[in-house]
Amino acid sequence: MVDLAMVAGRCRQAMLATGLVVLYGLFGLLNSGLVYGQQGGNLQKIRSLEDSLAKLGYTMYNEPSEPERLDANFTFVKTLVSALKEPYSYRFPFDSLDMVSILSAPDESFRIFSWHLQLNDGSYLYYGTIQLNTSDGSLKMYPLLDKTYEIAEPEQAIMATDNWYGAQYYQMVPLNGAYALLGWKGHTPYVTQKVIEVLRLTKNGAQLGQAIFDTEAGGTQTRAIYRYNRNVSMHLEYDSVENRIVFDHLAPADPRQPEQYEQYGPDLSYDAWQLENGRLVFVADVPLMNPPHPNDSRFNDPAKPQHHPKSGLNIQ
Repeated sequence: MVDLAMVAGRCRQAMLATGLVVLYGLFGLLNSGLVYGQQGGNLQKIRSLEDSLAKLGYTMYNEPSEPERLDANFTFVKTLVSALKEPYSYRFPFDSLDMVSILSAPDESFRIFSWHLQLNDGSYLYYGTIQLNTSDGSLKMYPLLDKTYEIAEPEQAIMATDNWYGAQYYQMVPLNGAYALLGWKGHTPYVTQKVIEVLRLTKNGAQLGQAIFDTEAGGTQTRAIYRYNRNVSMHLEYDSVENRIVFDHLAPADPRQPEQYEQYGPDLSYDAWQLENGRLVFVADVPLMNPPHPNDSRFNDPAKPQHHPKSGLNIQ
């Protein structure tokens, strides 16, 4: 039987061999700390580039032809670099780029861009960069170079940004000087993943992964990766009330076939990573309740029919 994951991985590596070199060269030239243009930047130019990025992004996600999607993506990278080269571009939100996730640190010290590109074989490529908020408005960034299939043990690996377990991030959680990044990761034609990455900025760049996950079995790991059937969804979200990351417990449809992740899905129970002194401690079988909301009083409680509004209709 053909190993589809391996085939997808080899296809991915072949494309990255050329694409990542281009990306690394483009981004690497920008870390010299030079100030571009006049202080304050060129807002009109950035807006014009953002319009171009939005059109390229649409092509990346909607064009049926894979070569054209790839070409649009490489042009997207170069255009994004041009926009970020503008002085004080950190202040520009790029909020029309729906295809790109942009997360900012709570203290506005940096933000992280991430996005994906789907290939015709059902696998995915990931792209991203970390942009620092510099005091003089100059551009300083760390490109994220996806090496998913070259990382042998991702749950135990600690890596630099040029060796990234690619994902598209949707939530950031501060962790005593580090940050937990919650991400979605389309993976193969049959398996999707969600990831909890740990990011820590260092003097010379950024570190990905940290041995702060205290597992149920008593060991530690550097990131959490969840694998499940592509046709189901998985809940993975930070609960600010309880200060924990809550997620669906995944189980196989047939317990006799462990690690056949295309058969995995939520079993209606929930686990959590509890934040304790900068560590993430596994907690099994936690109750999941929606936190109180100011608008709760606007909805009817079925258990209290006396509080329901009356229509005024009187049927004899």
